[in-house]
Amino acid sequence: MSIDPRRVGVAFAGAAAFINLYAPQAILPFMAQEFRVSAADASLVLTAGSLAVALTAPFTGVVSDVLGRKRVITAAIALLLIPTVMVAYAPSLHALIVWRFIQGLLLPPIFAVTIAYVDDEWPARDATGVVGIYASASGFGGFLGRFVPGILIDYIGWRGGFLVMAALTLLCLVMVLAFLTPEKQFVRATNLTASLRQMFQHVRDPKLIAIFAVGFGVLFNFMATFTYVSFHLAAPPFDKSAAFLGSIFIVYLGGSMLAPLTGVAVTRLGRRNFVICVLAVWACGVLGMLIPSVSVIIGGLLICATCGFLCQAASTSYVGISAEDGRSAAIGLYVMFFYIGGSFGAYVPGLAWEAAGWPSTVAMVIAMIAIMGVIVERTWEGKLR
Repeated sequence: MSIDPRRVGVAFAGAAAFINLYAPQAILPFMAQEFRVSAADASLVLTAGSLAVALTAPFTGVVSDVLGRKRVITAAIALLLIPTVMVAYAPSLHALIVWRFIQGLLLPPIFAVTIAYVDDEWPARDATGVVGIYASASGFGGFLGRFVPGILIDYIGWRGGFLVMAALTLLCLVMVLAFLTPEKQFVRATNLTASLRQMFQHVRDPKLIAIFAVGFGVLFNFMATFTYVSFHLAAPPFDKSAAFLGSIFIVYLGGSMLAPLTGVAVTRLGRRNFVICVLAVWACGVLGMLIPSVSVIIGGLLICATCGFLCQAASTSYVGISAEDGRSAAIGLYVMFFYIGGSFGAYVPGLAWEAAGWPSTVAMVIAMIAIMGVIVERTWEGKLR
């Protein structure tokens, strides 16, 4: 059986965005040391990227409704090379935050439009599985983005690591140009006003708002857990190195491998039942990370990564199914809520960390998982779809 080249293009588009978005996460404790700032202040490097994504995501879908999918995706990856290189030369924390913000502005035209491309080009019965491939590649990209700077910091420094990120981004651009075929099912919007009108209609849809709220929680939990576990493991009694902190993100590969199976699980269990089960397992994994054992903490991270990817794949594909019109606008809104959640998850738990350490961060994540569970139970449809 031949491989659909479009799936390869979708995979590299997802990797291109997530290679860059979370790259500072594993080395954040060492950035904080270099710039002599607190954990919460250093986390602004992550918050800047997430906030920029949230600001541009809703309008990315609107623009792509007019300009087309592949054109927007490839242009954004090409432009992303500029701030990715400039991050490596940032002379101060403030400059680093600015370039990270510019990076974030260019990411929604990649991943939000890629999801819209999938919803346009594949029938609903196949779209969830393709989104799973996208999520898998995104997870692998997220792993590389954290792993490479962490491993290279002892050899070429974190700045050299970001130059390697730029090279990987260039590779992704070449692969997307080669494999992501021009859209065939896309119906071009007649004007921006019509697409904006669809976006505002989505904001008034309670069903979509409930899905957006779950997306908020997913990235809040990811950012809170994976950002501050680095500070937790870098501090006594663990005192782990940057290379070790980068390597722990290999747990992302667990979620990446299972994400493509989301479509099968949703078909068998129903979307609501599946996500509630995933959230329950997620909570157990987070609680286990309170045990002061590196192996147990890594096991908890594996559970968190896997559950996060499964939840994300299920909720993202649900947006495309639930929005009958203006799908890219709906996906843009989902991405906005998702990354607003990431902005809060990067910074607010930092205040808790400064006040009471790792247990307070864990408590915050558990509370968010509980809120997500209530939303899914009360608002998501229970039928198999």
